[in-house]
Amino acid sequence: MIALVAMTEANFQMYCERAIAEYAKGHVRSGRWSQEEAYEQAHRQYQELLPQGVATPTHYLYTLTDASTQTPVGILWFALQPQAGKQVAFIYDVAIEPAFRRNGYATQAFEALEQQVRALGVQQIRLQVLGHNHEASALYEKLGFVVTNVMMAKSLGA
Repeated sequence: MIALVAMTEANFQMYCERAIAEYAKGHVRSGRWSQEEAYEQAHRQYQELLPQGVATPTHYLYTLTDASTQTPVGILWFALQPQAGKQVAFIYDVAIEPAFRRNGYATQAFEALEQQVRALGVQQIRLQVLGHNHEASALYEKLGFVVTNVMMAKSLGA
């Protein structure tokens, strides 16, 4: 079973180093940013979203931990946001370490997340997934998420 363990400052620093690089890479792959600007853009967005790090109000950062072994297996970051007159939980990042994938941890993490946001009085969870991330999209659909909007692009070549 997965436990949501509050992320420590040390874990947050390690998380940010890797997450910013991965976020930048994903946006280069999707065509949103150029390689030259990607890291700076990603770093700036993380700074804007988490100006106080793990202590940023309304943001919840967790180390996903296997409760039986106390082994860290991933991370989860969500924030409470107003939307259409209600509070929603918006997932900024969720990741299972490669060595622990395909063991049900992601599904357990979302079950724990649902319990957490219900306890906070929130009735909806939202997230965004890049178009090329088919594995994540399939998981989210399996967990009951539905597409609410789609952004599309067509490359016209050189």
